[in-house]
Parts: sequence; C-alpha cells; structure tokens
Amino acid sequence: MPGCKIISLAFIFFLVIAGCKSPDKLKQLLQGYDLDKPEKFFMPESLHEISGISFHNNKSDTIYAIQDEEGKLFRLAWNQKKQYHTKFARSGDYEDLAIVREKVFILKSNGSLFGFPIKDATYVELDSVPEWKHLLPPGEYEGLYGDETTGNLYALCKNCPVDKNNETVTGYVLKTGDSIYRAESFVIDMHEIELFTGKVKSGFRPSALAKNLLTNDWYIISAVNQMLVVTDSTWKIKEVCKLNAGKFSQPEGIAFDSLGNLYISNEGDDFSEGNILKFVRKTK
Repeated sequence: MPGCKIISLAFIFFLVIAGCKSPDKLKQLLQGYDLDKPEKFFMPESLHEISGISFHNNKSDTIYAIQDEEGKLFRLAWNQKKQYHTKFARSGDYEDLAIVREKVFILKSNGSLFGFPIKDATYVELDSVPEWKHLLPPGEYEGLYGDETTGNLYALCKNCPVDKNNETVTGYVLKTGDSIYRAESFVIDMHEIELFTGKVKSGFRPSALAKNLLTNDWYIISAVNQMLVVTDSTWKIKEVCKLNAGKFSQPEGIAFDSLGNLYISNEGDDFSEGNILKFVRKTK
C-alpha cells in the first residue's frame, strides 16, 4: 500500500466539514518517487549502525557515510561492500555529514562540528582535525546539509529547548570559509505538519535533511516518527509521507545525486543489516 499522504489544505478543510476525522486513508506515492520500489544496498558490518550519508558534488560513484559510534568517515561504491575509512576523531555520537566546497563537515549530536579537506579522506587516520564547539545552541542535533553554491551548512534540531513550548523545529544556517559562524535561523511549523497527519506523537524529531537541487525542495526524515516531510525553499510544508516500517527500519540519512535520485540510509537491528535504499527519480 503506498505510503505517502498529500492533500491540499482546502481539501483538509472540506474533510473536517464533512466529518472525516483522519486523512490517513488518503494516500499516494511521493511525487517523483515510488517508495515501494527501492534498490537496496546492504551495508558491511562496519556500517551496521549507519547514520549520515553524502556525495561529493552530488556524484553517486562514491558514497560517504558515518556511523554513530566511531569517529570514522567511510567511503564505498554502490553495491560494493568493500569499504575504506578515515579516522578523524575519538569514538562519539556522530549523526550526519555534509561535503561542501572540498571540505567534509561532520555533526556530533551535541552540535559540535568536525571538518577537514575531502582530499584527506584517502588517509587511514588524521591528526588534529579541527572541532568547532558552541556554534549551535544547546540541544540534540542529527541533521546537516551543505549547499555547494553558497557554502552554507544547514543544521537541524532534533530536540532543542528553544522548541519545547513552541510546536516548532528550529534550524540554523552556518557560514563557512576562512571561519565558521552562525548566521541565521529558520523554523518549521509543527502545526503545518499536523494538518497532514493529525497529532504527531512525541513531536517531530528530524534525523536528517537534504535538498533536491532539481526542485529546490527540502526533504526531511524522522526515524522517531517514521516520516518524510517535504518543504519548499522557505520551509513551508508541501508533502508528508508515513514511511513503511517494513522497508525503513530506522531512517537516519538522506541524500540526492546529480540525477535527482533519492537515497535513504537505515540503521540495522538484531534482525537486519544496515542498508541504503535508492529511489530512482521518475521523469514522467
């Protein structure tokens, strides 16, 4: 059964007037992608707990990935389990990564960032990798995206005090270059999501985000809610998908390649391996 719900606000209003309490029965595929028909790439044991994924210049020949226990950047080719890694820091809770303007940035759950040149990813271990602390307000973070055009990084709260009583999810824009600094913030309105889904239990807790460069829409996943949210370039909600737990065991990473194909990584569990699902963009 397809897993995506997309309905206009006007139609939701009509349902309320008509007495229909839930939009759950109104489902269709995510626009441009068939979430029921992925290509699946099972991860090697080293990436059983895969979290973030990214591409260098949106080229899908090499997948860059991290997992949330070891301070290692992994790289591997699609459907090839042989992996290489670069140790950049001690063990810790690493959640996402972004590659922008020839640098790799890796996000720790406490909001700290690590960064080094992508060319150094050929080494087995790196010394003295810079760590930027306190760039982001206190909170728990899992999503990071790098915009190659502007050089900006986008970090998204999973659970931050600023959102506790506001029914919002806050994100921050970081400027990169000779230095890194926080430039501005943005907000995703939980009420807009709930117009599609009804009440979201435990709030919306994003795991990762990525921009589809063919549409300029943002795609945001949440493992806690088994949900994929699509917004426009100004963070207004366009679509909300309830992900099938049978296919998306624990979605923790998301990326697009240059052709607009969508990739979502899932942590493994006691019964299944970690994996990356590829959804080919439909051209018609």
